[in-house]
Amino acid sequence: MMRSLYSGVAGLRTHQTKMDVIGNNIANVNTTAFKSSSIVFSELMSQTTQRASGPNAATGIGGVNARQIGLGVKSGAININISGQGSSQSTGNPFDIMITGDNFFVVNNGLENFFTRDGSFYVDGAGNLAMTSTGYNVMGWQVDPETGNIRQDSVTALRIMSTANMTYPPEATSQAYMDGIIDKNDTDVTSVNGKAVNLNFFDALGYEYTAKFVFRQSGNKNQYSLELTKILDSTGNVVASGADALALFGGDGKQYKPGSVSFNNTDYTWDNGVLKRGNEVMADLGQMYVRGVLEDRSKECTLSYQEDGGGRVDKPATVQEQLDAIAAAYGFEGSTDDFLNLLVNVPTTDVEGDPAVTELSILTMLSNLAQNPTGGNNYGADAVLPTDGKFDSVGRNFTGVTVAFDGDTGYFTGINGQQTQTKATLNLSALGGNFSDVSIDFSELSMFDNKGTSTVGATSGSNDPDTLGVGSGRRLGDMIGVSIQRDGMIYANYDNGMTRLLGQIATAAFANASGLEKQGDNLYSATMNSGEFDGIGVDVTANGGSMSTGQLEMSNVDLSSEFTEMITTQRGFQANSRIITVSDTLLEELTNLKR
Repeated sequence: MMRSLYSGVAGLRTHQTKMDVIGNNIANVNTTAFKSSSIVFSELMSQTTQRASGPNAATGIGGVNARQIGLGVKSGAININISGQGSSQSTGNPFDIMITGDNFFVVNNGLENFFTRDGSFYVDGAGNLAMTSTGYNVMGWQVDPETGNIRQDSVTALRIMSTANMTYPPEATSQAYMDGIIDKNDTDVTSVNGKAVNLNFFDALGYEYTAKFVFRQSGNKNQYSLELTKILDSTGNVVASGADALALFGGDGKQYKPGSVSFNNTDYTWDNGVLKRGNEVMADLGQMYVRGVLEDRSKECTLSYQEDGGGRVDKPATVQEQLDAIAAAYGFEGSTDDFLNLLVNVPTTDVEGDPAVTELSILTMLSNLAQNPTGGNNYGADAVLPTDGKFDSVGRNFTGVTVAFDGDTGYFTGINGQQTQTKATLNLSALGGNFSDVSIDFSELSMFDNKGTSTVGATSGSNDPDTLGVGSGRRLGDMIGVSIQRDGMIYANYDNGMTRLLGQIATAAFANASGLEKQGDNLYSATMNSGEFDGIGVDVTANGGSMSTGQLEMSNVDLSSEFTEMITTQRGFQANSRIITVSDTLLEELTNLKR
């Protein structure tokens, strides 16, 4: 039988194999991360009819080459273009990930690890990151609970939607700062009510509160008092106010600022310690006969007076209600404590009996007057509360801190007279419960001309550039999204502004990636020629690679090249078929010789 027949058959088979490879490439032209293959031919074997002989120097005869007749062709190798990067396809899905570089994702079916370039992932019902096509778990590294950093140990399934990860725990506020401008010409700052500043903070359970502060200008326009007036919860209910609120911030201080105080209308008069509006008795200090009785403001008294019509009226009124009435008479309605803390220089005598001046608060004067309403001592009614309802104040007592500025530069110089002191503590722990003390920094305040408008504000958290925002506190946060970084780090984003590291996608790198064995479903397994996977993997950025989210790697099949190869394969197949046809014709002629 003619050898050419078998050579033709071998050629047909080999070109058919090449066509199979080409067909598979074209079939997978749109398969995610598919890597095209190519085939290399090699001759099958040769029949040697005469071996080569060497030259004979003695006889002068040269050497003769071997005589060999080839017996066909075979498939030498089928190579995978596994290092050829496919183009990117944008999907917009945050769990679609494309690897740039030579690394592979590691996935697991529960028994063994596989490797893939197909980054089409989703989160399954258990919260695990998994392959969309097979459901195999994507493997990576977990977060060390002690350090909060990634621990590169043996890869495990990445469970990113666990119950613990769905929320971010609340935290109590521990630091805050005030910044902005206090303009000394701001009418709010110079008014009796002062410039209001609110600080929002959280307790340890994530409930939000508002601390309401007030800046007031001193007679020295470079100094301001800062006082806490009240604390409200998120629904507007008062948590602390009045003396309870004042006790939470700063300490006792005096602010000197001259001012005149008088009745807000002419209907009010004082009569031996009794405040009247017309004939109506508004307050009777004579009933406050024991030192310190004004501190028991819930004590109830009876105010008796003759009506204009002649009838006698007895009405109950607590000490607090009477103090409120006195403050209102002097134009401090709703600001009783501010009125009671006003300071007055009272003429008196020293221990030697010489004339002197004593600085007393209205509260002290009323307490003394309550013991002696006729004014028979050095703190008489006429000295503080003249019958015409007018007196001068030199300042006031307050509980808080004094904030000072440099009059030449406008910059903050310290609190409570201490240039090195820049912080004061809001003692919220005194309220008990889940509150924590808040350290408030004032170093960013300034006193510049801002057209009469102050921009001072309070912000929770540290203002140190190295720890900016630390200690701001937060409410309970719900997960609102997941983001994957270029290095495979997975972060959860929460609606309280926090982020949490959930894990990192690990990758595998092989010395000979072409030696991987295809397992279907875009998966590969390691072989002896690819190199083994160590079970830990590598960071994708270690060798210059990266991950891109919202994108998938497309097939690297080049259709123009495949069609060209298909043409040459077709011609090769045709040529080999002609070998068989011609060989058959020759055999036919041979058989016809016997006719």
